[in-house]
Amino acid sequence: MKIDMLIEDLQGVLDDAFTLPLSGGKTVVNTERLREIIDEIRTNLPIEVKQAKSIAADRTNIINNSKDEAERIVQAAEERARAMVQQSEIVKQAQEKAKEIIFNANNQAAQIKKAANSYIDGIMKKADEELSKNLADLKKTRAGLQAYQQKDASQGKAKKQ
Repeated sequence: MKIDMLIEDLQGVLDDAFTLPLSGGKTVVNTERLREIIDEIRTNLPIEVKQAKSIAADRTNIINNSKDEAERIVQAAEERARAMVQQSEIVKQAQEKAKEIIFNANNQAAQIKKAANSYIDGIMKKADEELSKNLADLKKTRAGLQAYQQKDASQGKAKKQ
């Protein structure tokens, strides 16, 4: 289950809580269900962190593959240029074509790298935003639960006195 769905479940448990009459707004919640949801969040949060790390690793792989492809393109261009130079009739054309191929290969490699970086950055930004949102929601829910438990504990002390 995704973290955002678990947080929505937490919100649902809080929404389903009922207010005790004459209690100053205190509510009763299903603490067992809250604990279950929190345990599921603890279980699933590392999975989402692993996914973010996997995305970062994919970014590195894409960049490395782009570099390798650029090197192969440049190598192929250089080999083709050498073959063309060997033909004395078209030496000048071969030199110009080799420069063009190398220039195009470098441009293509730069474009591939730029696109890969942009794509990965977008994915990582989205993952970062989702994780930040989920963490903020979790902290808010946890703070509400702690506040409720503190109120409940202080009420219990007040009743005993």
